[in-house]
Parts: sequence; C-alpha cells; structure tokens
Amino acid sequence: MNVERETRACQLVDFEREVLRHRRELVGAGLRLTGSRAEAEDLVQDAVMRAWTFWHRFEPGTNGRAWMHRILLNTFINGYRRKRRERDILQAVHAEELRAQGWDGHIADAPGESLGDEVQAALDALPEDFRRVVVLVDLEERSYRDAADAIGCPIGTVMSRLHRARRAMKRKLEEYADREGYVAEAA
Repeated sequence: MNVERETRACQLVDFEREVLRHRRELVGAGLRLTGSRAEAEDLVQDAVMRAWTFWHRFEPGTNGRAWMHRILLNTFINGYRRKRRERDILQAVHAEELRAQGWDGHIADAPGESLGDEVQAALDALPEDFRRVVVLVDLEERSYRDAADAIGCPIGTVMSRLHRARRAMKRKLEEYADREGYVAEAA
C-alpha cells in the first residue's frame, strides 16, 4: 500500500513539473479559443483532468507543454462537437413537436432571417462580394470549398473576403455590442 502511495506521489510530482507549470499559458490559449475567462478556466480544468487520466501515456523526455496544448485543443474541439450535436438534437425535437401539433410550415429560418436589425444593417452595408461569402459560410454554414465553388473563385479568395467582411462587420457593430453588453459578457 505504501509503495503504491509513493508511486502515485512521484507521478503527481512529475505531472506538476511537466503540466501544471504551464497552467497560466493554457488559460491564455483557452481564452483565445473560447473568448470567455470562465469557459477558458473550465476548458483548462477539463484538459488537466484528461491529462492526469492519461498521464501513463506521456513519454518522459518529450515536450509536456506541446502535449498539454494538444489535449487542450482536442478537449475544446470535442466540446464544440458535443454542443453542436446537442443543438441539432434539440432542433430536431422542436421540429418534431411542431409537426405533432399539425404545423406543416417551413420550420427552418432562411439564412439571415433571424438576424437582428443592427446585424442585418451591417451585413447589408458590405460590398456584394463580401456579403455573399458571409451568407454562404456563416449563415448557411457551407464549407470554404462549397462557397468557392458557388462563387467561382479560389478558396483563398473566399477566406480573404470572409476575413475582411467579418472585420468590417465587427467595426460596424462594436458600439452596438458594447451598448447591449455583449462585449462585457465576453471579457
């Protein structure tokens, strides 16, 4: 029993040396991924727990920092996918409830149909090339490849236009977001 306890204590010391010393850096990376301090803290906690669970797989002498960043990113991606699946299930349940009530109408909103007035105005203010890319990628959730095929341009052009369009919309919506408290929530 004492040998087992001593082994576990040695593992914990090694774990702290290789992983926990990077906690502050991991929170920064988590903040960039989530955009929220509370979510970043939760993400790092989940990643650290996962790292401890799989500590026996860590190869001594390798880069603990890189290993931990990979676990953090994988934990974030898995959480994102889980939330997306949950959202899809809830939408399907809601659609089924509407059908059960005898409502046969079109259930899904058209892309952009549920946008607020301020967001719609910012979207409308974009040049047509930029607006089309935002609609295809952000509202219709199409891949860059699909958007490029629909527009008839290279993927790099889609990515560039999307980046510039998002930046322009961000500038137009900053005051609105600050006034409505969205900026304070993300901080």
